[in-house]
Amino acid sequence: MSKESEAKAVSGWLMLVVELTLVALAVLLVYDAVQAEARHEAVTRWVVGAVVVVILASLTPAGFIVVEPNGSKVVLLFGSYKGTVKRTGFQWVNPFTNRRSVSLRARTLNGERLKVNDLAGNPVEIAAIVVWRVQDTYAATFEVDQYAQYVSMQSETAVRHLASSYPYDAEDDTVSLRRNADEVSATLTKELQERLDRAGVAVVEARLSHLAYAPEIAGAMLRRQQAAAIIAARQRIVEGAVGMVEMALDRLEQYDKLHLDEERKAVMVSNLLVVLCSEHAAQPVLNTGTLYQ
Repeated sequence: MSKESEAKAVSGWLMLVVELTLVALAVLLVYDAVQAEARHEAVTRWVVGAVVVVILASLTPAGFIVVEPNGSKVVLLFGSYKGTVKRTGFQWVNPFTNRRSVSLRARTLNGERLKVNDLAGNPVEIAAIVVWRVQDTYAATFEVDQYAQYVSMQSETAVRHLASSYPYDAEDDTVSLRRNADEVSATLTKELQERLDRAGVAVVEARLSHLAYAPEIAGAMLRRQQAAAIIAARQRIVEGAVGMVEMALDRLEQYDKLHLDEERKAVMVSNLLVVLCSEHAAQPVLNTGTLYQ
């Protein structure tokens, strides 16, 4: 596969001076031809010279080009690629060439929301934003047809493949779309770059802009997430309560004045766990009798 090369270009201001010189020379030759005719001298050489100079003066303006910052001109001569002009400014190239403008500016593709099944088979809605720019003007112009449309189609394909490669969410350390945004974005960028190399396009950044369960299962998945959050919270509460009860028993055993049998320890443990694990504040009942009444 051919690659981009630099086209030969001359300063446009220099060629503008040449153009003005040719125009002045053509006027001078015409004037000399008129004077020679008045003197009844041969004017053939003056006429031929004037015609040649006029032809050159008429062809020269066709070679002027202007290249803006982050712009380029792909130069073709009778269908043959002659290079790309990336140097900014007023320049001049062969007037018989055909020039195509290719922008080198960064572009943003805001992808549409796609409905795809994730790795677990759950339907999800996903969309991505891709920042890209043309890196190789030859590949962008001749390797693909309409490179901007090619980027759009390949980006959609990559996002669909990404969504089906990961679960929406995972309870363990498995990489998921929701929790591991940086890793998922890096994977998407790498896959997109591999797909767009053929078009000479460089991916600057690719990130997910939208991620959600599909509407038909959003309610059920929300309840599932809420249940998982409640279970996790209960586990933390129970672990903390057990630790506090163990600490309380250890502290009580350090004092010789208070001795509890196994039955009393069980009652105290039960009461402490009820107080610590209850969703509402416990209402204490005061025992005004003896310890065992």
